[in-house]
Formats: sequence, structure tokens, C-alpha cells
Amino acid sequence: MINTYQHEKQAYIPAPELQSNTLIRHPVVIVGAGPVGLATAIDLAQQGVPVVLLDEGDALAVGSRGICLATRTLEILDRLGVGDECVAKGVGWDVGRTFFRDKEIYRFNLQPQPDHHRAGVINLQQYYLEDFLRQRAKSLPLLDLRHQNRVVGVHASADTVTLQVDTPDGSYAMAADWLVACDGPRSTVRRSLGLEAEGTPFMDRFLVADITIQTDFPAERWFWFDPPFHPGQSVLLHHQSDNTWRIDFQLGWNADPETEKQANRVIPRIRSLLGEEHEFELGWVEVYTFQCRRMPRLRHGRVLFAGDAAHQVSPFGARGSNAGIQDADNLGWKLRMVVQGLAPEQLLDSYSDERILAADENLQNSARSMDFITPKTKTTLAFRNAVLGLAQHYPFARALVNSGRLSVPTVLKESALNTPDTTQYTGDMIPGAPCDDCPMRAQVDHFWLLSRLGNDFKLLVYAEDPAKVEQASALQGLLGGKLSVDVMLVTPKGGRSPHGLQVIEDYTGRFAERYDARPGTVWLIRPDQHIAARWDQLDVAQVRQAISQATAQA
Repeated sequence: MINTYQHEKQAYIPAPELQSNTLIRHPVVIVGAGPVGLATAIDLAQQGVPVVLLDEGDALAVGSRGICLATRTLEILDRLGVGDECVAKGVGWDVGRTFFRDKEIYRFNLQPQPDHHRAGVINLQQYYLEDFLRQRAKSLPLLDLRHQNRVVGVHASADTVTLQVDTPDGSYAMAADWLVACDGPRSTVRRSLGLEAEGTPFMDRFLVADITIQTDFPAERWFWFDPPFHPGQSVLLHHQSDNTWRIDFQLGWNADPETEKQANRVIPRIRSLLGEEHEFELGWVEVYTFQCRRMPRLRHGRVLFAGDAAHQVSPFGARGSNAGIQDADNLGWKLRMVVQGLAPEQLLDSYSDERILAADENLQNSARSMDFITPKTKTTLAFRNAVLGLAQHYPFARALVNSGRLSVPTVLKESALNTPDTTQYTGDMIPGAPCDDCPMRAQVDHFWLLSRLGNDFKLLVYAEDPAKVEQASALQGLLGGKLSVDVMLVTPKGGRSPHGLQVIEDYTGRFAERYDARPGTVWLIRPDQHIAARWDQLDVAQVRQAISQATAQA
């Protein structure tokens, strides 16, 4: 299954520029059809923006690669139309177990609060994620996905970006109002523009292998420090779909990559972990190194960078792919508004500012993880092993064990797009935070809150009685105009609005609990489901000002 699925070829179709021999200008061109490029293209296309997505290859990803999809990423994939497929195919897990030598020292549980739509984490091979995204992309008439179109040069000016593209039928030039570079750590776009990513390489090597095996191992994350079967190093084991398991072996910097990838080296390592009684089939094998680095800015005029082209982290903690898809989530609505004339170009500066903040958070966590996993001196090794020894018996030491802090969304509390609070609240739903999900209903229709948020600005008004809402007529005025805002009345008891406003019922009370809701409280939600502002009472003039702030027009 591994080897046949990942090598399915995508059809090559000659580009219109080749057929007409003319320079065509497009609103948005995206380079790189991995998960980040696909997510960005889908987001734009389903919001009405024509987009061209250039794919250098014609096949899906080789091997499992980025496998852990966190809750926030799954929520974004829901909005892109592929969340259900990912969850159905992936393997959900909540329990992580950590071992030191031959003993389990502690375990953690990612089980989220009750009444959440998505699990804490699922494991899904990258080729499945790419396939689901590609099928979604092909269903969108505004998305032109071009396979075997390799970008070989980029020139950016103040008002346009020109690309030179190689294909099996020859080369052509194309122009774009905006270019999004999602073409990976060795980004051609970045090199063409003379730009660099800055950071630190880690002097270590890791062997990663996918194996297919029939076993009753539980769907858990297992991490070993200095195990008897791989002394002095670390090992990570993850369960994936199709009875596939992913194993990462730390090798040390002096290991020869080509030698270590050979089956006669890989198979004994796996047998030493599993035991001789388990038969398995060896699939994808790779040896990798990595760097923790990022570009100083993610916007350069009309060129924007996302995913690994913009920043790189270690694979421990699943921060790479999750961060990249969250880049797409942050960029899509802003670029759409700029293209459609709903916001000034300056809104795109906030993409760079907000995602640099997220990149720094991920880089810091990733570097700390690697410092713990791969101590560089005898002193740090002794400290690490002392922490691991204590962790088996003392809770305080478990907080110091770091085998990869798992990805969580960045709270954009310092964003220039936020309107600061003027009232004290409790809980996590502050301006800049991604919205928590909650079960809701309208009449007999049951749904999740996040399924009704996204793509446009939303205004949530908490009302005991939806028939008695102050300034209801003024709220209706927010529904029209150039920049429409959907208004939803959230009520603990249901009911109807005589003004025709949408009413949703917090029938479990989870919304009131998580959002610190009080009668009259109002929240302005960005198109990417982050909170832009909140007030303890409705003032439509303040709402309009906050919308201007959130679209860089204030």
C-alpha cells in the first residue's frame, strides 16, 4: 500500500500561456503544491479568488513525512472541506508514554475537554493529506493546479511579479499580482530574490522508517531515551493508518546517511525494538537533519512566504506542518480582502508580524526540545538523565522532560489587528485567541460553533432573550455593505429574533463557560476564527471601529 499509493501520477496539461504564447497576468500564483500550498490555494479559491498553483512534480509525497495533525489544524481542514476525510483515515491518539532506558517514567493524556468536535491529535501520512487536498482543489473551478510546472526564476517589481516556468513542452513566462511561495526549505522563489532564512542547524542525524505490521500495539506515542535496544540515543514510535508505524532513530552526527539507509542496517534496528517474533514490511526509509530558522520577514512587496519556505523547525512536537497550515489560515482571508479591494495592502504586513510571532514560539519550543533530546555536553547529559530518573517518582520533574512539546495554536494577543479589552474577563478567549469549539443548535439542527465561523467576519451577541436585543436594527445594518458581517445571537434558551437575525442555542452551556459569556457580551470574530475584539455591551459604532482595526484601515 505504501509504495503504490504515494507514486500515483498527476496528469500534465499544457499551460494556457504555452498554447497562446502570451503573457497572462493572474491575481494570485502559488508555488509549491505540498499541504501548505494546497491549503492556501483552496482557501483563496473557495472565497472567490482565482488562483494558479504550480506543482514541480506529478506525484504525492514519498513516505509519511509530517504526520501529526493537531486540533487547530483539523479545525482549519474542516473549513477547507477535508477534515472528515482526514479524521476518518487517520489514527487518533491521546496518550503519550515516555521511557528512560528500560522503564516507563511517565505518561500524558491529550484528551481535550468534553464537547469538542476534534480530537487532540491524529496521525496521518502526508501523502493522504496531500491527496485529500488535491481532490478538493480539483473540485474548485477558480483553482488552476498545474503539474510538472517548475519555477526557475522570479522577478518582483513594485506592481507585479513575473515568473519563468519550465514544463515538458518548454518554458513560458507568467505574471501575478501576488505570489505566495510555499516551495519548501530550498525555496527557489527565495533564492531567486536573494533572500535567506536565518537560524541554527542541529548537528545530529535521524533515521526515519515506515513499516507495515500486524500488531496489537495501542495507538499511542512512545518515546525512549537511551533504550537498551538503541543505547545512548532516542527513539520515537507512532501509529499511522493502514497498519503502518513510523519509527525515528537518533543516529548522531557522525553517522553516514547512505550507509544507514541500507536495509541491512535498518532492519536489525527495527528488530531490536520490536523483537524477533514480529514480522514486518519495510517501506519508506530516510535519514534527515534539520535546522531551526526563519526569514526575518514573510512579506517582501508582492511576494509572501509560508510553510517551510518561511521557517523550519525540528519534527519533534509536530510544529512544522501544523504551523504551515496555520500560515495558510492566517494569509488566505487577508490576501482575499486585498485582492477584492476590501482592505489595503498593509493588512498583509500583519500576516508577517503574526506568523513571525508564531514562528518564534515554535522555534523556541523546538530548540528546547532538541537541547533536551540531544545534550551537547557531559554536564547537560548528566542533567537530562537526572531529570529522567526523578520523573518516574516526582511530578515536578515530569514538567522538565521534553521529548517535543506538541503543537498548539499561537495566541495573537499583541496583534495590531486586535481591539484591546476594556473590561476584565476570565478564561482563555481573549483578543487574538483562536475560538474554542462548542456544540450548538438552531431549532432541531445540531452543529459545532466553528462550522458557522470562518471566511467572513462574524459578530456573536450573547442574549438571554433573542427577542430583546438592544440596537437590533443597527445590527441589521452590519449585514450589508462592502464588508459584510454576519450577526449571530447566542442564547442559552433558544428562541427567535423578530428582526430576522440568526439565533443559535448554547444548549450545553459550554459557550458561556469557555467564553465567559454574560448577557449583552459581544465578540467580533475574524475570518480565520481568531477573536478580534469583545465588549460587555453592544455598541455598533465600536464594532465598526474594531472591523476597521482588524482590516488595517484604522
